[in-house]
Amino acid sequence: MIGLITRLRQLRHSDQTIAAYVQETLVESLYASPQSLVIGAVTSSAITMIVALVSGNAWMTGCAIAIAAVAGSRIVDALRLSRRSAKRQPSKKAALGPWGRRQERLYRSGAIGYSSLLGTFGLLTLVNTNDGVLQLLAVTTTIGYAAGIAGRNAGRPWIALSQLSFASVPLAIGLLVSLEPLKIVLAIVILLFVVAMMDITLQTYGVILKATVASREKAALAEHHAAIARRDDLTGVANRTAFREQFEARLQRLSVEEHQLAINWLDLDRFKEINDSFGHLAGNALLAEIARRLDQAFGEDGVVARLGGDEFAVVCTVKTEADAMTIGQTILALVEKPVLHEGRLLQVNASIGIAIAPADGSDADTLLKNADLALYRAKDSGRGQMCFYEPLMDEKISRTRDLAAEMQGALERGEFHLVFQPIFDLAGEHVLSCEALLRWTNRQHGAISPAEFIPIAEDTGLIVSIGGWVIREACRIASAWPQAVKIAVNLSPIQLRSADLTTVIMNALASTGFAAERLELEVTESVLLEDIEASLAALDAINRLHVRTTLDDFGTGYSSLSYLTKFPFQTLKIDRSFITDLEQSPASVAIVQTVIDLAAKLGMRTVAEGVETQAQLNQLRRTRCDAVQGYLLARPMPASMVATMLAGNAQKAQARS
Repeated sequence: MIGLITRLRQLRHSDQTIAAYVQETLVESLYASPQSLVIGAVTSSAITMIVALVSGNAWMTGCAIAIAAVAGSRIVDALRLSRRSAKRQPSKKAALGPWGRRQERLYRSGAIGYSSLLGTFGLLTLVNTNDGVLQLLAVTTTIGYAAGIAGRNAGRPWIALSQLSFASVPLAIGLLVSLEPLKIVLAIVILLFVVAMMDITLQTYGVILKATVASREKAALAEHHAAIARRDDLTGVANRTAFREQFEARLQRLSVEEHQLAINWLDLDRFKEINDSFGHLAGNALLAEIARRLDQAFGEDGVVARLGGDEFAVVCTVKTEADAMTIGQTILALVEKPVLHEGRLLQVNASIGIAIAPADGSDADTLLKNADLALYRAKDSGRGQMCFYEPLMDEKISRTRDLAAEMQGALERGEFHLVFQPIFDLAGEHVLSCEALLRWTNRQHGAISPAEFIPIAEDTGLIVSIGGWVIREACRIASAWPQAVKIAVNLSPIQLRSADLTTVIMNALASTGFAAERLELEVTESVLLEDIEASLAALDAINRLHVRTTLDDFGTGYSSLSYLTKFPFQTLKIDRSFITDLEQSPASVAIVQTVIDLAAKLGMRTVAEGVETQAQLNQLRRTRCDAVQGYLLARPMPASMVATMLAGNAQKAQARS
């Protein structure tokens, strides 16, 4: 008994110590099983009405009618609110929310009113009738109701204890006033029953409370872990998983809101240079600051996510394309602002691809694909740009994919062939070498420009096997030419860094019997910008085979003169852009002359490419360039025509001698 009193005192302060959302969960438990309430209310009302009608007592009849009325209102309330309760999210405020307080008051008033009426009806039955059957029905109905309360409403123990008391104590009083020994014993049993049910109720409440708190803590922990799993660790914005979920949710609301949705897919330009120059910590600081700016500008009403690496996505609701353009311009401006890190100003630009729903697609996959296509076009247009998706982009990417698929078996089908453009001495009479040029005639698409298929070969990695074939084929064909004529073959950046490049070269020379000194491999200046150490190592390995190397398109890259001292080139090809301006630009003449003089001092030969007029050739002769190449002298031609030209030159040489 002392323990019961102690627990009752502790119960007075329990609601002040448990969290509000736990309290609301306990309130909702009152409505968790409306079926038991309905069954109990219907059966109790029916029994009391029968007992009242049989007894004929007006007070009992009035009480039975009141019981039925309260029971009906409680049934309606339970059925209505149990559905709403199942859909609601518990409040996580500091105090019990208005919904919880209102529903608890409503339930408490109905429960206590019903139990009071039921107890009063039992008392009236015991006092006003002598029919043992009617008294038995009234008592058992009330006691059965009280017993069920201990478990059903234990989540809110004050309600359960009040119901238990108001239902049972009037019965004990009715039995005691009869002064009959057996009824007095029964009254005592009922009072002991009340004490026992109170103890059971409090114990059940303790179990329920502990389980509810544990369940809520587990749910909160799971929610916390889910939030972390959907947040980018570095920047704190949404990651790819969360972005997809939020993006799809926004798309589903489009038809309701009658707005448009703009997805901005952005990629940082030259971000790798920041990492390479200042380290990954600087790169991470840059990414985090850019994410913070984007989230501050668009996170409240839109979706901001880091998709991985230096890729971000921003989704915003727009009304017109002009709104989307304004958002894109804002993003570009936010990214371009410098970021201060350890005393250094870090700065990058961004390229943005924009797709708008529903015009550019109604599902996430289509919109993301179209935004990616627009991003590709933005990067292809010079970076630091934004580009809207256009249907024509699909056609371009479709052709690119078709060509990539066709290229897979092109070597085996014999679709590639070589043409050769001769390189002449300064007089334009003797062929010093020929540049091998790759051509592709596909079975479905016909002749395809190298400007189109070479980038595809590089992207797919097929350039390594195709490039190896070009070296072998060029050596095979040139092995039939006079010993004095060399062959020049272009190397792509991927080929130059291929681990087995020297093996490919040695096998080509060995299988064709072609002299290493007659093979010249050309690389463009842009190749050297990407990885100086790897490029230098590859060129050294080539030179150790006694194969000559040529720097092609000289003057179009950056810090050009520095390469002449760093890299082991034997030949310098002056870019056609300088040759084109020789007739009109004294500056071009000066540049070409300076390059030729510098190359001569460094022991390099010079070749001027793109010679198309006699005036250009005459000017080059005055600069004392070593060799010339261009349409004025000869266009690219099949190997058979080269052989005929070389044979004709040999006959002329013999005739002169």
